[in-house]
Amino acid sequence: MKKTITALAFLMAVSAGWGQATKVLTAEKSNEYGLLYSLPTTALEVEVTAYHEVGKKGPYYLYAKKSIAAEKGVSEDYEKWRITDVKVRPYGVADSGTQYLMQLKPGALTSITVDADGMLLAINKEVAAPVRAASDAPAQAVKWPTGQEYLEFVDEDFVASKSSAKQAQLLAESLMEVRESKLALTRGTADAMPADGKQMELMLASLGQQEAALTAAFTGTVTSEYVTRRYTVVPDGDGRQVLFRMSEFAGFVDSDDLSGDPVYFQTETINQASMPLDAKGEPKKLPKNAVIYNIPGSAQVSISTLGKTLFEKEIQMAQLGMTFGLDPALFTDKKEPSFAIFDPVTGALKEVGSIGSK
Repeated sequence: MKKTITALAFLMAVSAGWGQATKVLTAEKSNEYGLLYSLPTTALEVEVTAYHEVGKKGPYYLYAKKSIAAEKGVSEDYEKWRITDVKVRPYGVADSGTQYLMQLKPGALTSITVDADGMLLAINKEVAAPVRAASDAPAQAVKWPTGQEYLEFVDEDFVASKSSAKQAQLLAESLMEVRESKLALTRGTADAMPADGKQMELMLASLGQQEAALTAAFTGTVTSEYVTRRYTVVPDGDGRQVLFRMSEFAGFVDSDDLSGDPVYFQTETINQASMPLDAKGEPKKLPKNAVIYNIPGSAQVSISTLGKTLFEKEIQMAQLGMTFGLDPALFTDKKEPSFAIFDPVTGALKEVGSIGSK
């Protein structure tokens, strides 16, 4: 199977919506009363979110139990990644390699609406341009600890000491003082109570920062974030291939980077489009000078890794189907012209009706 895959390296970034302007084309002498348009090919935007966790041991983790009675903590530095969510969004891209002509006569009032790339959206009706992806809220940057934050709160005795055991003792004493100060503030027994609630909030926040930094010197830190990347795939048949790889230590890596486990993208055709049938059950004949549209097929799309299925769904696709056509007289009738609306993802006929009834 051939597929076009484009990696869009969005690492907790903003994804702008892909809405495009539409154009309404009318038959004029300048275009020889012919309206050119394209039909869509179905592309798939694969959005993968992974959980990233980094643990750093504290420089005094050997003294954690003795100095501050901490039973648990990070004893070894580590980093791990885990895929938590996979979404697949189909959208249409104009197949610019194949164009169709709707030939009209002078004076015809028929119009077509196309997107910025000339993809057919509607006939005799104005419709909005498709939005191909939802916008994400900006991700907040993660503040990764250095493991040295506690040094902001040490005194001269700590700096002068060359013994790790002595330094651990001094840090533990400082930690105890900070906790006692917090308790006194909250109970209202501190020697210097804050003047108002805002000052109290600031003092408690400062003490909390000191407590966290001194504690982390013993127990270490665990910091995490969610990372999202997007890949665009344009299937044109059945098969399986590596979309990207996920490394336990480096996260998202390229499909040919063997440091990661492969994440597979697979399609399997389920429904192959067939010619529409008439009232007698016979295949319909293509009308003369037909307005061409798509009858899509569908495929089971799945994404998996290490034998585990992360995503599976049946999705309609233009390129797995066939083309058929509408009688152009539907749209040029001067007494009761019709309109038609087409699916921007597959090019299928969504709705057809009389303009007078709308």
